Amino acid sequence: MIPPSARAWAAGQEAAAHTFVPLLDDAIEIVGTDGHHLQRVRRLRAGELVTAADGAGVWRLYEIGVIEPGRLQLRARGECRREPELVPGVALAVALTKAGALDSVVARCTELGVASITPIRTRRCVVQWDAAQAERAVKRLRTVAREAAAQCRRATLPEIAPVGALADVVGRPDLVVADLDGGSITEFPAPGGSTWTVVVGPEGGLDPAELAVLAEARRLRLGPHILRAETAPIAAVAVLLSRAREMSHEWPV
Repeated sequence: MIPPSARAWAAGQEAAAHTFVPLLDDAIEIVGTDGHHLQRVRRLRAGELVTAADGAGVWRLYEIGVIEPGRLQLRARGECRREPELVPGVALAVALTKAGALDSVVARCTELGVASITPIRTRRCVVQWDAAQAERAVKRLRTVAREAAAQCRRATLPEIAPVGALADVVGRPDLVVADLDGGSITEFPAPGGSTWTVVVGPEGGLDPAELAVLAEARRLRLGPHILRAETAPIAAVAVLLSRAREMSHEWPV
């Protein structure tokens, strides 16, 4: 078990790159797509430092030893450390939208620190994936999240859940709905649990029947303007995580 004194942010470590590996052994090898990216695209050199994480919050500093085409051998230059948990956290339930826009939402929200993202079907969604399309899309979104987490040097990968229905999130504790008629984030108390779940609708918003189902959820106003479907989820996550930062001692200054 990693003691509390060993908690630190991978992003605060001086390193040339960040990657994900299954095991944080004393000596590891990076091959495949990651090896190609670090060796051929990033052009890392022997002697440079990189951080590697297991995707569950634990990370370690390594030095690059041997480099071959598409392959890097790393040697540990520190003990395993754990990234502090963001409490309260933010989970996002976002209405389906066109693929490129949803990719952008996942990437930007991963950078911000979202805990999980659930794509949901709503009545006004223009996108209507069948089961096979939904499975392929979620697989792609998980790749997008991993790449964004490596870019921003995050040690914990967000969960990208299978495509669900709005009914799947109704009843979750500390549920928030992005709504032009909602209240200010300054009025939000700390969630009763450890995570807010924010629901963001499609272009045109949630319909009256869906809003009625979510009647018990707190409403959050993101500003005076009507935001695009790909802008609103990012804004909602940013606003809630900003509020969370005010309530937590784990966040970096």
